[in-house]
Amino acid sequence: MANLNSSMTLSKPNPSLLRFAGVVVLAVAIAWSFWPTFRELAHKWFNDAGYSHGILVPFFAGYLLWARRGVVTADLEGNIRLAAIFLAPALILRIIGGLLCFTYIDAIALLPCLAGIGALLGGWRVLRWSWPAVAFLFFMIPLPYQAEVALGGPLQRIATLGSAFTLQVLGQPAVADGNTIMLNEIKLGIVEACSGLRMLLTFFAFSTAVAILIRKPWLEKICIILSAVPIALLTNILRITVTGIMYQQNEKFAKVFFHDLAGWFMMPICLLCLGIELWILNRLIWNSVTSNSGLKLAVQPR
Repeated sequence: MANLNSSMTLSKPNPSLLRFAGVVVLAVAIAWSFWPTFRELAHKWFNDAGYSHGILVPFFAGYLLWARRGVVTADLEGNIRLAAIFLAPALILRIIGGLLCFTYIDAIALLPCLAGIGALLGGWRVLRWSWPAVAFLFFMIPLPYQAEVALGGPLQRIATLGSAFTLQVLGQPAVADGNTIMLNEIKLGIVEACSGLRMLLTFFAFSTAVAILIRKPWLEKICIILSAVPIALLTNILRITVTGIMYQQNEKFAKVFFHDLAGWFMMPICLLCLGIELWILNRLIWNSVTSNSGLKLAVQPR
């Protein structure tokens, strides 16, 4: 009788193993469901220069999971109710995206789906471990066309006015006419591709990655992320200004630089500006801490 009971105990299925198998089956089903969305994203990454950084986003998200692996412990317990909080909105977004044929909504639904799978696998512990990686995947999703148009127009205007003003400061006879800069007999058209939106999206993703990796207070992290906007705008203005000066010297080389080479030079300049910003923040924080400690030392003897 004892042998029979022991054999029945050994043959009893492991709940953790069954839960893991169920999560794997669900993940495979979700991957199959999102396969058309993955193809759309890959097409955008490889054919649109503005979203070429998207191919790197999943790799960085994977690195974040590996770097934060110490948060996860061995005794994980899934939470079905918590998973439903994420999976239900994902299902609603999928339905809306399918009805409207809106790829953006369909792609956004992937993020709560991944969070829901994490909750099924390990509850709050897995969510605390994986949320930065899941949130960062947002940068691999291209903006909808309506958003690109809405942002592109103001960015074009800022680039035109800023570049014309900079050229005037440098002594060039530049006049802004709509989205065109009149420079002597040269018309430098600031088209949609020159608005700086592509650079803004790429550098926004990069600055967010830097803010996640560095060990700084939240205020500094937020400053680094928000600084992507002015740095990208100033860098684009610099690109157009340099191109306008080049047109005065060699029009053929200026065209090549403006459309082909400038993109390669602008990102290192953005990174240099980010490095300067980090240095300034470090100096400000250090000086603040030093002054506060000095004040305490001066008060303590009394």
